[in-house]
Amino acid sequence: MFQINQFDSKQKSVSSTSGRIESRSLKIAALTLISPPYFIPRYTAFVQRFPEHHFYAIEVSQRLAEYQWKPSHPSVPYPRIVLTPKSVEQASHFELIKAILKELNRLNPDVVAIAGYVHPVMLTALVWCAAHHKAAVLMSDTKADDSTRTWWKELPKQWLLRYYQAALVAGQPQLRYLQHLKMKQEQVFFGFDVVDNHVFHPENIRYLPTPLDAPFFLVVSRFIPVKNLPMLIAAYAEYVKQAKDKAWHLVLCGAGPLQAELEQQIEVLNLQSLVHLPGFLEHDELLPYFANAQCLIHASTKDTWGLVVNEAMAAGLPVLVSKCCGCFEDLVIEGINGFGFDPHQRDQITQVMLKMSSDTLDTQQMGQAALAHIQKFSPTLFAEGLMSASMAALSSL
Repeated sequence: MFQINQFDSKQKSVSSTSGRIESRSLKIAALTLISPPYFIPRYTAFVQRFPEHHFYAIEVSQRLAEYQWKPSHPSVPYPRIVLTPKSVEQASHFELIKAILKELNRLNPDVVAIAGYVHPVMLTALVWCAAHHKAAVLMSDTKADDSTRTWWKELPKQWLLRYYQAALVAGQPQLRYLQHLKMKQEQVFFGFDVVDNHVFHPENIRYLPTPLDAPFFLVVSRFIPVKNLPMLIAAYAEYVKQAKDKAWHLVLCGAGPLQAELEQQIEVLNLQSLVHLPGFLEHDELLPYFANAQCLIHASTKDTWGLVVNEAMAAGLPVLVSKCCGCFEDLVIEGINGFGFDPHQRDQITQVMLKMSSDTLDTQQMGQAALAHIQKFSPTLFAEGLMSASMAALSSL
């Protein structure tokens, strides 16, 4: 167990029993499996918005097998604590449970915001909150159609949710799922899935060199089955047949186990000159693609949210988004900032690509609408949502 920075070395201890909630300084800890780049602006916004409170970021690890992000040690304005130097998969449950209990006992937070309820570390934190009469806030972007739901699996979740006093969720589908699990609407707040919109703003990235001297659709994705890339490429092949010499190129940024299959499909369809695979790119390396793309496509058959859609809209891009993505309902306004489609219907994907690249559509205006709409989903929303959830949780103890 190690602490990445020592920002809290001079912080004062907080009494959990004195004064009204609103008039005292609180200790609020957020617990996640890992802390990808998305979390830094969220947590930073919270610290800046509520400097009177003490915030702690607790991560189980910096490495998770399914993600390729490099472990980072950026300077952040809050204590960042990692329970193990091992990957999440390599560390034993006993080791992690012991570590989280030690850390919670040391910090003694008033509120623990817990990402999920499945991993043993998260369950341990929830038990600790109940045993110490501390507030527990669920952070979640899970929705009902993410997997097959059966009553005998859902019933234990309903029981667990009774021990969370509030929740911070991504959007409307996530709210409905918690309501289905019997959590009351007044316990649920929004803002969990946001990105640093400022980083992607067109004014900040417009001068980046173009990676491709042609108009292109952009895809940023892991190359795994649920991302639906073989279907997307098949739909793109039909798009090229119909658009002919006016067809936009297709750039697929990412990597994963389907890499060889996708490369073979591109070759079989004779799309090598139009489909580009720059590989896995870190956050900063993606910015030139967001700066110069005409449109983002996100074609997943299953996705709790889809933060790349936030990023594209923050860059002023119109978006084509699968209706199976958790963000679709909250972020996409059909015909205004983009279009939705059924990811299982190849023809629908082809048609929205044709529509987006047609001369009859003002993609610049749609991009401006996307940019305006995504400002409602900023790190400030996360900060205020977490604070509201924390206050609601404390008041219900």
